[in-house]
Amino acid sequence: MDRIRWQALIESQPELALIPAKLRAAADCLALEPGDTLFRLGEPLKGVFCVLDGEVLLIRTGRNGTQVVLQRARGGFFAEASVTTGRYHCDAVAAVPCRVLRFPSQDFRGALAADDAFRGKWIAHLAHEVLKLRAQCERLSIRSAAQRIVHYIESEGGSVTLTGSRKAWAAELGMTHEALYRTLRRLQVDGALEVDANRISIRQVQRRRPKAA
Repeated sequence: MDRIRWQALIESQPELALIPAKLRAAADCLALEPGDTLFRLGEPLKGVFCVLDGEVLLIRTGRNGTQVVLQRARGGFFAEASVTTGRYHCDAVAAVPCRVLRFPSQDFRGALAADDAFRGKWIAHLAHEVLKLRAQCERLSIRSAAQRIVHYIESEGGSVTLTGSRKAWAAELGMTHEALYRTLRRLQVDGALEVDANRISIRQVQRRRPKAA
């Protein structure tokens, strides 16, 4: 990408709006192929990353050689804890062709130290991510596919606009895409959800007013 079109990126990745202009100027965009590695466990922080397209796996390898996927990053920032510690806590590997935005670590940490407004927004972003992870853990404990979908939408304020594919959303919900499509259709037919292209909302049930005597 020769020139980063920030307005278009912010529309697809709203969290990028918190990045100040000076830090945006230092960013570049990386194109990754499946299997490409962004960083390894224990390496010093060299950049702060945001997935624009595709999927990056955050992986940790156990003593017996078994790989555990800690996170499937399909959009937005990832491995944010490394900004504070200065080292990466896992490996980051592209699962599919990806575009990833990179902010040089020195510029990013410098902006956090010098810009009070940016630091406050970044802290708010981290707090929001913690809430999302808690909601996700709770959601994955729900057996019903319909209840998982409703739980996700309710946690987003009653309406969600999907920026990725429904197949990717199904993986995030911990179900097959066939189960997602089937359950969405049933919820729509039952009147529980309104589906308008990529925007899915919980239908508001209007109570009938009692007839005047």
